[in-house]
Amino acid sequence: MENVTVVYNYEYEDELCNKTTLINVGSIAIPVVFSFVVLLSLVGNGLVLVILARYENLRSLTNIFILNLALSDLIFTLGLPFWSSYYLWGWTLGTEGCKGVSFVFYVGFYSSIFFLMLMTFQRYVAVVHPLSDWETGQRFAAIPILAWVVSIAAAVPVLLFSENLKAQEDSTDFHCEFNPDTAKFDTRHQQNIFFVVAFLIMGFCYIRILLAVFKRRTRKKHRTVRLIFCIVAVFFVGWAPYNIVIFLKSINTKHCEVSTRLDYAYYVSKMLAFSHCCLNPVFYVFIGVKFRNHLKGILQKIFRRQSNMDPRSRITSVQSQGSMYSENTENCGRKFPR
Repeated sequence: MENVTVVYNYEYEDELCNKTTLINVGSIAIPVVFSFVVLLSLVGNGLVLVILARYENLRSLTNIFILNLALSDLIFTLGLPFWSSYYLWGWTLGTEGCKGVSFVFYVGFYSSIFFLMLMTFQRYVAVVHPLSDWETGQRFAAIPILAWVVSIAAAVPVLLFSENLKAQEDSTDFHCEFNPDTAKFDTRHQQNIFFVVAFLIMGFCYIRILLAVFKRRTRKKHRTVRLIFCIVAVFFVGWAPYNIVIFLKSINTKHCEVSTRLDYAYYVSKMLAFSHCCLNPVFYVFIGVKFRNHLKGILQKIFRRQSNMDPRSRITSVQSQGSMYSENTENCGRKFPR
């Protein structure tokens, strides 16, 4: 890449740390992966919203949570094109753009965590305490609004402390990063804390759910449990390595080789974690029977419209109508000769 400059970091003990190869790899791999993720997320989550709006009952608390999770994934997706351009050309949108993109991005991230926790807790109550009114109670209608408020509040530190910083004092390249000099705490630690809390809550709920399912030995009632379990499992598989790596990076090691390996691990775990927003619709289709049937209906309607608009099909239909008309006139002539 011609726009990538040689980077030496002078903060390491007794050595110059050249990370040019690392930057070149990131500037190619991350934009390519993020481009596919954006495309799949827009199509998949868009279909989820269409199916919920047209075919499902939005008074159901489960469907409300799925709707809000799809919205969270779409909000999260909106930041990926900006991060792709960031790895290609550096940050070019200034401090205000850095704050805005980071804020929207982390609102999507935190809201995804909250709605996954709510979906897990809702299944926990439905399975372990089936006589409760969690699913139908009207007083729970304000929970999604509260989840969005908390998510926005959690993303406020990113809005306040993200800045457009120079890569080096004598460099012309800028980075959109958290500024540790102006903040009282590190937002990366806040992200780690949220992840650990979510892990503990969801882990407790699923242990209790599995114990209840094994006791009752029923399958039909727990398809939603299987769906949400797969969504949560993929969330942890994707985000756990990323949170571990950013925690290790926050230690600020002074060894160049260790730092470079952590940066490679950061790239890989970041691409894996940020891909979660396009995977949830896949589980809706392959595990959720209703979503699969609704998707088949939508695809059938689309293909029928295309076949009706095909010029060949129009010619065939006109020819068939003409042959039917000629046959009818011949038959009329035979029945009523002049």
